[in-house]
Amino acid sequence: MIRMQIQFTEEQAAELRRRARAGGTSISALVRGAVDNELAQRTSMDDAWERALAAIGSGHGDGSNVSEYHDDYLADAYAED
Repeated sequence: MIRMQIQFTEEQAAELRRRARAGGTSISALVRGAVDNELAQRTSMDDAWERALAAIGSGHGDGSNVSEYHDDYLADAYAED
């Protein structure tokens, strides 16, 4: 492991002490777990964003122009009733 020095506010330090004591663990273990969770979440969000960007333009249209003239098609549909 690599030793790092970080600073917390008084409130953060008090809450970390309380949670570590309640969980029967150390503040270091608590902080490492929080960092792991944050890094995993960021990775999942980055992966989701990459998948979303890759999906753009991946569909092949059926040759219709519905997306371009949707208002006209809607007006025609209501006019038929």
